[in-house]
Amino acid sequence: MANVYTSADQIDFSIEEVKPMPVPRRVLMVKPTYFDVKYVINPHMVNQVGAVDTIQAKNEWEHLADGFRELGLEVLILDGERDLPDMVFCANQSLPFCDEQENRKVIMSIMHTEQRKEEVPYIEQWFRQNGYEIYHLDPQKVNDFEGMGDGIWHYKRQILWGGYGFRTSRNAYEQISDIFNVPVFTLELTDERFYHLDTCFCSLNEDSVLIYPSAFSDEGLQMIHRMYDNVIEASSYEAEKLFAVNAVCPDGKNVLIQQGSTDVNKKLRDHGFHVHEFSTYEFLKSGGSVFCLKLLLW
Repeated sequence: MANVYTSADQIDFSIEEVKPMPVPRRVLMVKPTYFDVKYVINPHMVNQVGAVDTIQAKNEWEHLADGFRELGLEVLILDGERDLPDMVFCANQSLPFCDEQENRKVIMSIMHTEQRKEEVPYIEQWFRQNGYEIYHLDPQKVNDFEGMGDGIWHYKRQILWGGYGFRTSRNAYEQISDIFNVPVFTLELTDERFYHLDTCFCSLNEDSVLIYPSAFSDEGLQMIHRMYDNVIEASSYEAEKLFAVNAVCPDGKNVLIQQGSTDVNKKLRDHGFHVHEFSTYEFLKSGGSVFCLKLLLW
């Protein structure tokens, strides 16, 4: 089932009709050895150059890694690289995929900014060493694609939600849909503060999603409400200042989220989720939080 959908009235299937996807069992993380804010490529980095407490960032990163381990996930660690301070946000350089037979594949990113392009070969090398079938988008047709920063899998289903507008070209999803043979729901991002889909859209389980609604067009919101029974909304403050939606729910019940997201946390608990709070304040200075700091794998 390969197709790209841009509006709710085009959707001609139900979630139950889509092939299943195994639940990820592993997490890749990149050490924050060289993490810092050294340039400005998103609104959250403004006035933050040189402001990172690198020791505190390391502590936050290690605490988050321990949080994944406590949920039973295997944490795989890759060294960071000098002069690539944002490589720690390893959700961005690739889009991994696993079908129902557990064949593992990955599409490598075409990073939007020059400062981050050199991160991709290091992540690609890791995938080669770990047996993934590697694909590349046609750079003659696609300008930008930033991996799981903008491409997020529907929980336990071979459906991709694809954000575009700031870091990813919409036409990237035509190739992705063909390569993986999956349907893609494209969501236009309309607010530069929410420059990746993972800043405003968090897949929780097959029926539930956490979003910041003002980051989307009306067409995008209609598709989200069409495919999810439970749409939990974050406030402007918690979404922008605390990156509350840049959370992750790896098993459909436990949500790892930036600490202090009081309103969102209550809504999550009211819907039956277990909330685990983590400090990512140093990484917020660079425009990233829990979801950005990991890559879910099989």
